Amino acid sequence: MKADRTKIEKLLKTARGQLDGILRMVEQDRYCIDISTQIMAAQAILTKVNREILLAHMNNCILKETDESNREERITELTHVMEKLLK
Repeated sequence: MKADRTKIEKLLKTARGQLDGILRMVEQDRYCIDISTQIMAAQAILTKVNREILLAHMNNCILKETDESNREERITELTHVMEKLLK
């Protein structure tokens, strides 16, 4: 992985902490809107992590480390992932 590993790890640990907090909220039968708000916050962090990883992939794995023979295959692979994200 070519993304900033320290940044990615920090964001994922934050998301993990949020998920633990959400689970506690569910166990405590907290207000649904509060739970939903926390779920959206966790999703936002995971989206940010995914964006960082995909940008690093595009800039390093596709643009710098591929040659003409497999670049189109890598771009197609990235396109499929992006299509899933946009659904």
